Amino acid sequence: MDRTAPPPDFLRSLAIQTRVIGALVMREIITRYGRHNIGFMWVFVEPMMFTTGVLAVWSLVHTHATKLPLVPFVVTGYSTVLLWRNTIGRCGNAIEPNRALLHHRNVRVVDLFIARLLLEVGGATLSFMTLATLLTLAGLMSPPEDVLACVIAWLLLAWFAMSMGLIVGSLSAAFDPVDRIWHVLSYLFLPLSGAFYMVDWLPSRVQSLALLLPTVDCTELLRAGFFGANVHAHYDLGYVVVVNTTLLLIAVAGAQRVSVTVEGE
Repeated sequence: MDRTAPPPDFLRSLAIQTRVIGALVMREIITRYGRHNIGFMWVFVEPMMFTTGVLAVWSLVHTHATKLPLVPFVVTGYSTVLLWRNTIGRCGNAIEPNRALLHHRNVRVVDLFIARLLLEVGGATLSFMTLATLLTLAGLMSPPEDVLACVIAWLLLAWFAMSMGLIVGSLSAAFDPVDRIWHVLSYLFLPLSGAFYMVDWLPSRVQSLALLLPTVDCTELLRAGFFGANVHAHYDLGYVVVVNTTLLLIAVAGAQRVSVTVEGE
């Protein structure tokens, strides 16, 4: 017998939890979007509509004063906003609407969080990829200069969003006002997130402060992947990894504590 192989009980439990999370994702889609019209496609069509609407407004009012192409600048900016904002925001109220499901032996609190995290990250990713592809085929934007940089930036931002989502979700389960407070904070955080500017445009004394926000580093890397040598991007991937790892450890500890409290009720 191979002693390095995972025990059968672990593999069986993993398979069960995978099916549980898959079922929770499908339930969330049906509950949120229903079975009519385009159904689950709203998961990525809705973010696409939002980004397209913002792009149209920017184009009409001519507020874009940089030499960078407007379309990819807006698409990369607002797509990142939808990724972190929706992913974190949806976790704030993940437990209460699904509390009855916790009576099932195999459904845990962390499963409720994971299902929503996967749904939001998956929807934002599909939206970004679909919109960028369509706009590229239409000749409205050029393809990325460095696809790998774009992928790394997106994964790091998704990691940050999922960690923060778990933290906000755990705090909301313990203190009801946290969900509402986060919605306010997310609006205040929006202009600082890096969606509307490049770090290189800021005064030198402010640039280091802006890079303390992981969303700024990730957005800078994403735009570096799209624009290549046309931009001077600032980012510190090592710093983002350290921050994300710290947030994830806090998130896991918080989720475990909430699980014990909620499932013990």
